[in-house]
Amino acid sequence: MNPYIGHPLQLCGVEEYRLVGGKGDGMRLYEINNGCGLTMTVSPDRGGDIPRLRCHGVNLSYMSPCGYVAPAYYDANGSGWLKSFTAGFLTTCGLQAVGSPCEDAGEVLPFHGSIANLPCEQSFWEMDDEKIYIHTLVRDEVIFGRKLVLKRRLEIFRKENRFQIYDTITNTGDRVEPLEILYHMNMGYPLLDEDSIVTIPSRTVTPRDEHAARDLENWMHMEKPQPGYQERCYYHIFPDDQGLAAIWQPKLNMGVEIRFDAGALDGFVEWKMMGVRDYVLGLECGNCYPDGRDVMRKNGMLKFLQSGETKCYSVDVAVKVAKDGR
Repeated sequence: MNPYIGHPLQLCGVEEYRLVGGKGDGMRLYEINNGCGLTMTVSPDRGGDIPRLRCHGVNLSYMSPCGYVAPAYYDANGSGWLKSFTAGFLTTCGLQAVGSPCEDAGEVLPFHGSIANLPCEQSFWEMDDEKIYIHTLVRDEVIFGRKLVLKRRLEIFRKENRFQIYDTITNTGDRVEPLEILYHMNMGYPLLDEDSIVTIPSRTVTPRDEHAARDLENWMHMEKPQPGYQERCYYHIFPDDQGLAAIWQPKLNMGVEIRFDAGALDGFVEWKMMGVRDYVLGLECGNCYPDGRDVMRKNGMLKFLQSGETKCYSVDVAVKVAKDGR
């Protein structure tokens, strides 16, 4: 024990809160302080996602106009998912579907799936001298249908401003199940503005549609908020399995670096949305693209889990801060 302090929270740790009022009323949140500048919020009532990320008091993530929304308000019809899209630093998309609403194999699938709107059945935290650990478990299981379980472990480093996401997804049913997942990570102001430097060392960049294609040469250039802006999405393919996406804000001398296995998470999408109040850059690694499960099945990119099989995915996020203004 440190003889200078009365309680560990003087330096770092986890505090648990419940929200009062609005659509987030009653939601449980973990507020995490790693003791060297990184603070983050984790929502066990929303699949163990990360609605807020800050470093040295500077906001790094985007929170949508929806704010905090409890799972009870989730609308699975069409694009109703957007009504409860808090965004935050991380919203997990899947597991039965990612992207556009569609019908596939006789199943009507909602926009971006339902996992981000499911409360965790189990959640707890622990801490040692090196890390803070957040454990969550979500069951996406229905009678006569898919039975998938997501176990997540967040490891937040105490001696550097970095954390890792470790997910294991198990098919607990007796049939083969499609599996889609997308880590919808959302950068926001003041990390994000027209001066931000975006680096994605991909081998090829493919626009999602004709609208994005018309501005392909500017995929890495951010802009000021614009009324009526229409989102642009770009698909990046990496030269090897070393997936990397980074954003740097020179005015803050601060940035975020995301690393992942581009072999396992082979569907990286850059979501560029420069609207008024809808001002966000998504740096999103996943095992598919957000075009709907039916499209992924047709192009051979759809992944499957056998009965009893487990798949593991991980993402490493580091906040970089320049020393001496460099």
